[in-house]
Amino acid sequence: MVGRTTTPYIQQAFDDYMRRAGRYMAMETVMIPDVKAAKRASPQIQKQAEGAEILQRLKADDRVVLLDERGRQYTSREFASLIDRSAVQGLRNLVFIIGGPYGFAAEVYERANSQISLSKMTFPHELIRLFFAEQLYRAMTILRGEPYHHD
Repeated sequence: MVGRTTTPYIQQAFDDYMRRAGRYMAMETVMIPDVKAAKRASPQIQKQAEGAEILQRLKADDRVVLLDERGRQYTSREFASLIDRSAVQGLRNLVFIIGGPYGFAAEVYERANSQISLSKMTFPHELIRLFFAEQLYRAMTILRGEPYHHD
């Protein structure tokens, strides 16, 4: 994720869902620091700086999924299946990336294996993080047949 979450109650809820999801599968959250002097930088320069940081942290065998408004939308069950298929295929690292306010640099799109969208609506990045963390937890409970998700 690019930038830190500044709203305490959103960060607490995010941490709670990631803790819950982490009981099912090893997970790591990596925060890319905000670009210094971002308010003075053009959106293109900001995306380039964020993109360089993102690409530097990826491994060659990572499967990279961008959270992007133009990505494919999944139901919760379809999203759980995506995670399950990745695990069954023996994939070591499935990396979901939440970009900055202007999206991703072209190089990040080129490196990505796919893109998903949580909604056609636009939300603040802090909320997308929370929604995504909840969906990760929901996916884990779906895969285990636990009663959290209702169709």
